[in-house]
Amino acid sequence: MVLVGSLRKELADSLSTCKVLVVGAGGIGCELLKNLVLTGFKNIEVIDLDTIDVSNLNRQFLFQKKHVGKSKAQVAKESALTFCPTANITAYHDSIMNPDYNVEFFRQFMLVMNALDNRAARNHVNRMCLAADIPLIESGTAGYLGQVTVIKKGLTECYECQPKPTQKTFPGCTIRNTPSEPIHCIVWAKYLFNQLFGEEDADQEVSPDTADPEAAWNPEDTAARATASEKDGDIKRVSTKEWARSTGYDPVKLFNKLFKDDIMYLLTMDKLWKKRKAPTPLDWHQLESAACPQEVAPVSGLKDQQVLSVWGLCQLFQRSVETLRSLLQAKGDGAELVWDKDDPPAMDFVTAAANLRMHIFSMNMKSRFDVKSMAGNIIPAIATTNAVIAGLIVLEGLKILSGEVESCRTIFLNKCPNLRKKLLIPCVLDPPSANCFVCASKPEVTVKVNVDKTTVLCLQDRILKERFGMVAPDVQIEDGKGTILISSEEGETEANNSKFLSDFGIRNGSQLQADDFLQDYTLLINVLHTEDLERDVEFEVVGEAPDKAPPPQSNQEEANNITNGNKDSAQPSTSAKAPTDDDIMIVDSDEENGEASSSAVATSGTKRKHSEADGVETVKRPRVEQSDAAADNDDDDIIALD
Repeated sequence: MVLVGSLRKELADSLSTCKVLVVGAGGIGCELLKNLVLTGFKNIEVIDLDTIDVSNLNRQFLFQKKHVGKSKAQVAKESALTFCPTANITAYHDSIMNPDYNVEFFRQFMLVMNALDNRAARNHVNRMCLAADIPLIESGTAGYLGQVTVIKKGLTECYECQPKPTQKTFPGCTIRNTPSEPIHCIVWAKYLFNQLFGEEDADQEVSPDTADPEAAWNPEDTAARATASEKDGDIKRVSTKEWARSTGYDPVKLFNKLFKDDIMYLLTMDKLWKKRKAPTPLDWHQLESAACPQEVAPVSGLKDQQVLSVWGLCQLFQRSVETLRSLLQAKGDGAELVWDKDDPPAMDFVTAAANLRMHIFSMNMKSRFDVKSMAGNIIPAIATTNAVIAGLIVLEGLKILSGEVESCRTIFLNKCPNLRKKLLIPCVLDPPSANCFVCASKPEVTVKVNVDKTTVLCLQDRILKERFGMVAPDVQIEDGKGTILISSEEGETEANNSKFLSDFGIRNGSQLQADDFLQDYTLLINVLHTEDLERDVEFEVVGEAPDKAPPPQSNQEEANNITNGNKDSAQPSTSAKAPTDDDIMIVDSDEENGEASSSAVATSGTKRKHSEADGVETVKRPRVEQSDAAADNDDDDIIALD
């Protein structure tokens, strides 16, 4: 056998001629690019829409301080070329969901490697690779946990074969009236930021919810309040932003409105406090006169990890409002600010507002560090984890390019060794799910909706785009006439948006055909009319949770967040049970290359091991101690808020 370095000559020649696509140039993407060029890959294209932030520099080692604000893809390319100047790297500062990157674009590659940080993009790349019939290596890290898997059309599960945990959400009345956990207050504070400084959203109202059924004294009153709620409340209010503008964004007036007047109004809804501890209003002037000098004295330790006093939070609230007001005024009339956990005044505002509300509702307050972790859905991004997963990605890529797809594995990196003292657990790739609504031969789903209350716009945005991951859907009713309900051509069916599904004759048993031509994807939707959906639930996909959810396990949702410090989640299988020796991959037996995508591939709650020797249990259980790792990029029991 002729070797070129540590590779067979045939494989080395293949690496120098094949063309690969790396989607994402962040923590995982940087490692992956470096490993690819050092392994011998010569033709690489990398795409990333993001720019470099100072917070990236602790682990995304291709970037330096001088690069802050520049394109990640472009700088990553320039830095990777210093390792191998003869490599041919093309960088795109763009979104992979741009229609320019169509199926033909994907077909030019022999292999696609994801290094993404959001589920929408991962779903999209999964579908594009299926449509182009190109192998995809999908992966992710969460603190010390990591995962790599291979997706090949017709041979393995696709990224969407197994349902992902849905984002944990809370009823509006809980956020507005009866918060019981710090996360409720943090969500409220982020809503408040948008109501005051950002894009207003009626679903993110922060004032007391007068239509809360629990606050009503009798069933008739409950129904009346609920009806009034649908008609903009039972009193006419000016918007939060309008009121704030009328005060000139006066911090003291804002404070007393939010933390005194609104709380006193909540206290009048005395039904809410029969079995709960009632909130305690705060008054700025009383707090100011009672403040002790010690309360504002400097405290030892890291600033972000200190829990401020109530008066300290008042001052932080005042400073952040004044700063945000100046930023808003500098942008001009009609301008809006965008929430960003890495924006100091925005983070200060949410820290102060959330903690003041926690104090009012008798909760233990949190440090700025904790609030940022929860508000940004953060799990620490560990550079070493990225490096290990990156190496595993390239190892799987080498198998694919050697024509050995059948030897590819899903590999889990554990935080602690299993019973065989192994950190890396390989599992056989599962075959495609016959019920997958993406990669099945004829994708089909059944959706429960109230056709009399669901609008066409809700079908387009909430169901097709948000839930089923379409980018530009076209929908026709299977009524024998081919009635077009939604068109991806701008303005063509815009008049339908505010109409209800029933206005088009859609009823129980109707079928809709949804097409996304960019993704080369068609989905048949069976409509199941129901009037029994829970409050604030717009639709339900039949066969998903709660109908077919796995049995509840301790902290399972926390264990299922795996995102390399960003906005998504997946399910690493991290059983403490050990596989046989055949299942263990010796990392140093091949070259350590490529970084895993920041997107983790969610697996089903059960993954089959390659072997069942020694009576080792073959069902892998999700790890439940993941919350211990949360610190800098996705937190323990935290929802994705962005």
